[in-house]
Formats: sequence, structure tokens, C-alpha cells
Amino acid sequence: MITDYKEIQHSALELDENHRAELAKKLIDSLDQRIDEDIEQAWIDEVKRRKAEIKSGKVTPISGQEVHKAARELLKK
Repeated sequence: MITDYKEIQHSALELDENHRAELAKKLIDSLDQRIDEDIEQAWIDEVKRRKAEIKSGKVTPISGQEVHKAARELLKK
């Protein structure tokens, strides 16, 4: 088993992109094992609220490209 940090890093960087992404996610997930149930529920509620607003027509979604364009325009001012 590889235990030296430099060896692990070298081996990890030689993985293909998909495996590196999977490894990165697992490493990040391992840093915070605690899940705050209140925060988790707040995000679920927010997603449901936004979905309902879109379905009802109250909100019209715009593309990320449009958001970036508008942000660039605001930053020019």
C-alpha cells in the first residue's frame, strides 16, 4: 500500500479525468462527514420553492450564458 503523500499525489494525478474527479469528490466528502439536517432540509425546501415558481410561470429561468452577459454589463458600470 502506498503511504507516502508524494507517491499518492503522483499516482492520483496520473488517473484519467473521470477517476480524478471521482477521487476528488470522495476526498472532499471525507472532510465533512457531518450533515446538518436543518441546512439540508432548507436546501430541499428552497429547490422545491424555486421549482414551483418556474412551473407556475411566476419566474422565467434564464440561461447561464445570459446571466454571465448581464453580470459583465453590470461590472462595466
